[in-house]
Amino acid sequence: MAVQPKVLHYINGQFMEGAAGAYFDNINPFTNEPINEVAEGRKEDIDAAVRAAKEAFDHGPWRTMPVEKRLRYLFRIAELIETYADDIAYLEALDTGIPISQAKKQAARAAENFRFYAEMVKTRLVGEAYHVNGQFLNYTVYKPVGVAGLITPWNTPFMLETWKVAPALATGNTVVLKPAEWSPLTANKLAEIIDEAGLPRGVFNVVHGFGETAGAALVAHPDVRLISFTGETTTGMEIIRNSAATLKKTSMELGGKSPLIVFADADLERALDAAVWGMFSLNGERCTANSRLLLEQSIYDEFVARLKERVDRIVIGDPMNPATELGPLIHRDHWERVNRYIDIAKQEGADVYAPSVPTGLEKGNFVPPTLLLGCHNGMRVAQEEIFGPVMAVMSFADEEEAIRLANDVKYGLAAYVWTNDMKRGHRVAQAIESGMAWVNSPNVRDLRIPFGGTKYSGIGREGGHYSFDFYTEVQVVHVAVGDPPIPAFGKGEKPTALSAEQA
Repeated sequence: MAVQPKVLHYINGQFMEGAAGAYFDNINPFTNEPINEVAEGRKEDIDAAVRAAKEAFDHGPWRTMPVEKRLRYLFRIAELIETYADDIAYLEALDTGIPISQAKKQAARAAENFRFYAEMVKTRLVGEAYHVNGQFLNYTVYKPVGVAGLITPWNTPFMLETWKVAPALATGNTVVLKPAEWSPLTANKLAEIIDEAGLPRGVFNVVHGFGETAGAALVAHPDVRLISFTGETTTGMEIIRNSAATLKKTSMELGGKSPLIVFADADLERALDAAVWGMFSLNGERCTANSRLLLEQSIYDEFVARLKERVDRIVIGDPMNPATELGPLIHRDHWERVNRYIDIAKQEGADVYAPSVPTGLEKGNFVPPTLLLGCHNGMRVAQEEIFGPVMAVMSFADEEEAIRLANDVKYGLAAYVWTNDMKRGHRVAQAIESGMAWVNSPNVRDLRIPFGGTKYSGIGREGGHYSFDFYTEVQVVHVAVGDPPIPAFGKGEKPTALSAEQA
């Protein structure tokens, strides 16, 4: 498909240039050549988008329209996502380097996000009511917060954008989306889809640009009432600091360094499948990747030998080829960052094992699937998020050491445990300091459950009805249904003033 030469902002129902007329190049990670130009949003553009969103919230029909009518828009968006699924997958693969076979799954998940949250509003956005001694009826209502600022990452961008946009819109908020500057194409496609769905002007807005300018302006804007951010931990800390000045609600889904623990009694073939897929799908650029592989000592050599065989067979290539399993990293800067960590691993004494990148791919940002063998938890590569197809492998002696190693890291997003002793599976999963844990399973998503991490991996939970805790405010209404007693101040005779000594 043809890609339009310029990506514009979408503000108040119109595609437009930025106030400064500035653009930046969007680079193809497979060729490192420009795809097109993207409007560079600045403070003035954020102001315009927020004004449009606030006007739509305060005076437009979105917040006050019947819920059934609002949700029809969400179902329409889901239908349009499915209609354009092939286009979305193509744009995502072109923009990010994610293999197109995997990008297609992300488009399907995005449509599911809109349908799911439309259904959730109908079935789970309900309040509570309490009768108190026949005198009061106390009840709660959930109300939209206002303008939602959504800042999304460059990995699986379309799915993660809809993961935030869908519940924000479903609950009656208006939105300003600031997508990652490295992956603007599908954010623009989402704006086109929402425009085609006919949402009222100003309900949904997109401003492209850099975090230091457009993102910072969105976080600082006094009319933005909440910020949902997915991305790197240091940036999340800065957003929280800058949000404090205007007391915004914040939801942070941040980095990870997640362990996959394999005990000797596990189904090793299935554990191997999970370890390889969980690390090297999506080019290793996923927050929940099992980037630390912990193997019981008695199976270490066998598992590593089989792991090497599997890594050697991973298909590296053009993300547009349906057979490709591992594509290029999204940007040359990120390619350099990941390679620096591989150099650090060598300096720290790890045994680095990786196949060669096939010839003919020299222009792309390719890092082969890489194993860092013989690691220990004191190494930087075992502690810091690399965010690429690089897995640190280490051994443990017993359950106690496995738990200690798993928890000896500042992150706490996900964890994976493989064992056929289900008592141990439950025990170890609950002992790990992580927001989510899977036992004898890869990372599978259930939209009904909360998603998020502990420690440096984030604050708050989104997903299922837990998203409503963030995207709404709970109001309590107390209604007297009887005549409860009220203390009768000031009904007696007017007293004479008392001196301090008399009192």
